[in-house]
Amino acid sequence: MKKLNQEMNDLFHRSMDSHLRLAVTGLSRAGKTAFITSLVNQLLHTSTHDNLPLFAAARDKRIIGARRVPQDNLMVPRFAYDEAMDSLNGSPTAWPEPTRDVSEIRLAIKFKRTKGARRLISKESTLYLDIVDYPGEWLLDLPLLSLSFEEWSAKQIELLKGDRKQYAQDWLQENESVDLMVEGNEKLLANVSARFTDYLHRCKEAGLHWVQPGRFVLPGELEGAPVLQFYPVDHSKQTYENADKHSGYSLLKQRYEEYKKNVVKAFYKQHFSTFDRQIILVDCLQPLNVGPEAFNDMKMAIDQLMDSFKYGKSNFLRRLFSPKIDRLLFAATKVDHVTPEQHTNLLSLLQQMVHPAWQHTSFEGIEMQCMGIASIKATDAGFVNSQDKSIPAIQGIKLDGNELTIYPGEVPRKLPQREFWEAFDGKPAFEFHSFLPKPNPSDEPCAHIRLDKALEFLIGDKV
Repeated sequence: MKKLNQEMNDLFHRSMDSHLRLAVTGLSRAGKTAFITSLVNQLLHTSTHDNLPLFAAARDKRIIGARRVPQDNLMVPRFAYDEAMDSLNGSPTAWPEPTRDVSEIRLAIKFKRTKGARRLISKESTLYLDIVDYPGEWLLDLPLLSLSFEEWSAKQIELLKGDRKQYAQDWLQENESVDLMVEGNEKLLANVSARFTDYLHRCKEAGLHWVQPGRFVLPGELEGAPVLQFYPVDHSKQTYENADKHSGYSLLKQRYEEYKKNVVKAFYKQHFSTFDRQIILVDCLQPLNVGPEAFNDMKMAIDQLMDSFKYGKSNFLRRLFSPKIDRLLFAATKVDHVTPEQHTNLLSLLQQMVHPAWQHTSFEGIEMQCMGIASIKATDAGFVNSQDKSIPAIQGIKLDGNELTIYPGEVPRKLPQREFWEAFDGKPAFEFHSFLPKPNPSDEPCAHIRLDKALEFLIGDKV
């Protein structure tokens, strides 16, 4: 009888618990690993520190505590939280290693109930928060699901302008010697595919964001697999309607379709249909620093992603995955890398980028917000005197170990036009520097900017 009562009591308490799956995605170098590390770190410290004033449940002392618990999906690697904290607490400090594969971490957040009928039964509940992280490059594969091989090829060929065309020269030259109408030679196609992959890597290294297919630069367990050995074809130079099913062209097309079905679709079907909330992180500063081609490339990537994330009933994403996401947050990261009075400009710039899709998501009943955050602070803000003037500035340690005090420049409030890029006569219009994370005592939560505001939007209604 005692055992039965215990089982009934456990069942009762489990019925009071709730679950939430949060997807953390974003474009390359946006700081996904830093965001998840800080989010977990902040929640683990809620019972001992007051570091989240904009997170109502923590501010009002409703959160009793949080701890890490084993995740349900044992086939997904755990998020490397301990390793990330070791990097942040090292001497010198260092940023955690970036995402290279899907990973997951689960938190149990115990809190006091103050609303709803459940509080009449039990004053305490537990929210199980699953945080799923996956590379931003994989996010860019989502639009492929609505594109045929011919359509995808046309989009890729159209991109070969400016720096991209220069980066693609080795691939284009290698491709010239291939006759795709004859029987496919797997070794030859693998060589050309390798040159295409090199081109994508060069684009990424140069700060360009539209790198597709994403698995080509971050293959994970698929490295070396034939499903990653295809490349776009210029259909304007030759017609392939009569290509034999054993031809090189048909082989490329088959691999593209296989990639869509068994890599892109399978991944999103396994994970995306389970997400409740989503945050997409964007680094707007680095492209401003590089120039108009990098910035416009980032804008194009966001446009394509936002088109994919239209959750209407007729959208292919809805038909394929039936997502249940009801809150979507866009966050401009690294706001501590600009002076505080520029935070509103950075937020305005992000809002300009996502405005059309924002209207659509609101119509579909999905709550969406934009905000600027720094998951883990890297600088201090203040003022310096120059020619009898007080100028806002930030101070931090650069990646090379040298201290720097600087005013990076004014962030444009709206999408920059030609005049913005020409104003500095060929020099960068914005002087952005990367800084090391600030040293932080190991028993203290990470210093941040508005991560508590992000938590309030993402999980505040659940606690």
